[in-house]
Amino acid sequence: MKRTATSELIKWKNNINRKPLLVRGARQVGKTWLIKTFGKEEYRQVAYVNLESNKSLQAVFSEDFDVRRIITALKIETGVNIEPSDTLIILDEIQEAEGALTSLKYFQENAPEYHVISAGSLLGVALGKQTSFPVGKVDFLDLYPLSFSEFLMALGENDLLDLLESRDWVLIKTFRTKFIQLLKQYYYIGGMPEVVWRFSENADFNEVRQIQRRILEAYEQDFSKHAPHEIVPRIRMLWNSIPSQLAKENKKFIYGIIKQGARAKDYELAMSWLIDCGLVYKIKRVAKPAIPLKAYEDLSAFKLFVVDVGLLCAMVEMDVRTLLEGNNLFEEFKGALTEQFVLQQLILMKEMSVYYWSAEKATAEIDFLVQFSGQIIPIEVKAEENLKAKSLKLFCQKYKPIMAIRTSMSDFREEDWMLNLPLYAIGKFPIEE
Repeated sequence: MKRTATSELIKWKNNINRKPLLVRGARQVGKTWLIKTFGKEEYRQVAYVNLESNKSLQAVFSEDFDVRRIITALKIETGVNIEPSDTLIILDEIQEAEGALTSLKYFQENAPEYHVISAGSLLGVALGKQTSFPVGKVDFLDLYPLSFSEFLMALGENDLLDLLESRDWVLIKTFRTKFIQLLKQYYYIGGMPEVVWRFSENADFNEVRQIQRRILEAYEQDFSKHAPHEIVPRIRMLWNSIPSQLAKENKKFIYGIIKQGARAKDYELAMSWLIDCGLVYKIKRVAKPAIPLKAYEDLSAFKLFVVDVGLLCAMVEMDVRTLLEGNNLFEEFKGALTEQFVLQQLILMKEMSVYYWSAEKATAEIDFLVQFSGQIIPIEVKAEENLKAKSLKLFCQKYKPIMAIRTSMSDFREEDWMLNLPLYAIGKFPIEE
């Protein structure tokens, strides 16, 4: 299975100003597999330790931050003669060893010649607790579920992916039925690596759902095991409310849907915990579409999305028949799945900030508003071939953006004021054209 993040790892390796790397991401998105595979392909040897299961090494990091002493311990434990020029050191589940995160500072300052990658489940939570975390002493790589492009590669559809990347819209239209079929599969399967890999092996939708349920159960266990005991019930209630929040026509998050009378302050810690774990994406409203968008955030209005569109399908127990019976998948819950899908592709784009916009009196709403290369770009999401774009048109008439995107099941079409981009091509967002 190929991951586009591998190219980022290669850039990191070749950077003369390289720092220890922290790989962040939700549980089960493939962090360990990615860095171990990268190590095998790019280095002569790999010194891998899991600090959750290796209790003896945990003590090494808690005593002091003498890098030479740490290296000696790693050599003994792994049996690898660690050399800076040809060895990748991997510290997995780094948050489990007290002092291990802090030690990365000393690797950077006192032994920058060593190549060190660390990763861990719930790393965002651990970083939040590390009040003395050495800012500026580490590099970061965020890993997400497989994109639609990576999904196509995993299924061996490289020719279709090459076609998408060519942006030959006339030829792409010829194969639109195939693209839409694969897109529907991605909606159901999602991008969790184990799920995609097993489907690529046997095309068994029942096994897809079994693995998804197991992943969701693991998340539920994490709530109980790692979150502060007093907020665990609220984490569960908030997490389980997200599908019904997204099912609304107006997807603004409403605390009252969690529980009658619920207030923001009651769920702030629970929400922060889910966000820090990488299980939830928080997309904030902006009151004004101006640069920088962050300066115009409305802190009281936002949408919440889950980590993966396939897991969203599993959370609502969507039957596979809705996939196999044509467009039925898009008749129920179609807006939620489509927005979830589009967001997952947008957040993978480097240097892009993602928000949404709505008029003060809720007379119009733009599903996503992104800032990229000094531009503000509105994106309206349509689940089917609905070409009406009333909100987008009103927005463009008022604010006159340089580019506006409507993404739907319709074919590519360029108009004076708007570009219609097929949903299956949103990951090839032509922002540089």
